[in-house]
Amino acid sequence: MKAVVAIAAIALLAGCATPQPDQKSAAPAAPAAPAAPAADKKAADTAKARADAIKAAKAKVFQFPPAIYFDYDKFDIREKYHPVVSAFGNYLAVDDKAKVVVEGNADERGTVEYNLALGQKRAEAVSIGLQAVGAKPTQIETISFGEEKPWNKGKTEEAFAENRRADLKLR
Repeated sequence: MKAVVAIAAIALLAGCATPQPDQKSAAPAAPAAPAAPAADKKAADTAKARADAIKAAKAKVFQFPPAIYFDYDKFDIREKYHPVVSAFGNYLAVDDKAKVVVEGNADERGTVEYNLALGQKRAEAVSIGLQAVGAKPTQIETISFGEEKPWNKGKTEEAFAENRRADLKLR
């Protein structure tokens, strides 16, 4: 009985063996075919679509003044500036090589320390808004100038209002 099982196992293994090609008659392997033209066209189309999307998003950014103004002693972004944040955020989301510096500013009322802190909060609020639209934190730098870079050196409420802002500067 053991002999029958052994012979059956050998026969089974012999039947499953993969035949080896004749070394003399084996043809050399054909060289690999070049990349399909369709794949190259698809890659080119994708690159063009990406370039077009970046161009369109950047054009949208330049439709807006690159500043967001704030109410006195506030750092929340008013609704009227949401399109500015959206345009910049969308551009950063589409072009991962783009960067922006958000410069927070304050009017001259308050101490130097308070105005630096308020300017930083304004810059960070804009940064959060940009990220909500799709920008990556690594694309955004925030800085505060406090009251050190006024646009308007006047002493009126209109002058102060011009100085309570966050400037967006593409890099």
